[in-house]
Amino acid sequence: MRVLKQLVVVAAVAFAGQAAVGAVQGNALLTLLLGLATAGLAVLAYAWVVRWSERRAPVEVAAEGAAAATGRGVLIGAGMFAAVIASIALVGGYRIDGTGSVTGALGLVGFMAAAAATEELLFRGILFRIVEERVGTRVALVLTAVLFGLSHLFTMHASLWGAIAIAVEAGGMLAAAYAATRTLWLPIGLHFAWNFTAAGVFGTEVSGNGAVQGLLHGVTSGPAALTGGTFGPEGSLFAVAFGLLLTLVFLRLARRRGTLVPMRRGERAGERAGADAELAR
Repeated sequence: MRVLKQLVVVAAVAFAGQAAVGAVQGNALLTLLLGLATAGLAVLAYAWVVRWSERRAPVEVAAEGAAAATGRGVLIGAGMFAAVIASIALVGGYRIDGTGSVTGALGLVGFMAAAAATEELLFRGILFRIVEERVGTRVALVLTAVLFGLSHLFTMHASLWGAIAIAVEAGGMLAAAYAATRTLWLPIGLHFAWNFTAAGVFGTEVSGNGAVQGLLHGVTSGPAALTGGTFGPEGSLFAVAFGLLLTLVFLRLARRRGTLVPMRRGERAGERAGADAELAR
């Protein structure tokens, strides 16, 4: 029940905010301000509904250490996508065809901030975290990664392969990042930087959402397996490989820190046995 309560509250803020951002996308300053406001309000809504429905402090979005964790996520996300673009460029699949727009990139900061914050709160903060309590980290990672991939089937240039790539490289990686750090700030920063670096810096499509206007005018060409085709570089095998690598790094870090949640088979079996005994009486 708490899953539904939390999803409804955060999704309501997300949908309202993203509708407002979408309505003013022609105005970069308003897009920036409304996007940042949506991200902030979504975090506040999440914190409130967790306190209300779980009767605990929402430590995963605590203010203390938020800037440092977000900054680390931004560095990882930007570095990872730069590595993807460099790999595609090395095989002749990406080139810079002039400069783009500073104003357009500024608007993308707000747009991507809203998308990153709301998606991380919904998929990692609510779905992954609560499912993980029941079935453990690894199973929850797979289940929520699949859902995250499926959610990308509704974009302009969506494809089944694109959804699979997003599930593997992003859904798993971002859940593993949360599992390793137990803060949502790092995956939010990583998600934002990944998306903004793709669109706002290198001028490529993000998850098949259509043309963008960033700092550079990037052009991709060549086999879709290497460039991602119309879905964007996220659909390339390079992105999948880097995402998988980072997922493994985060999972190893989580194991070393003791933050992996195991499947509680024995506990659930004991609970079922106890319930059966009560019924037998």
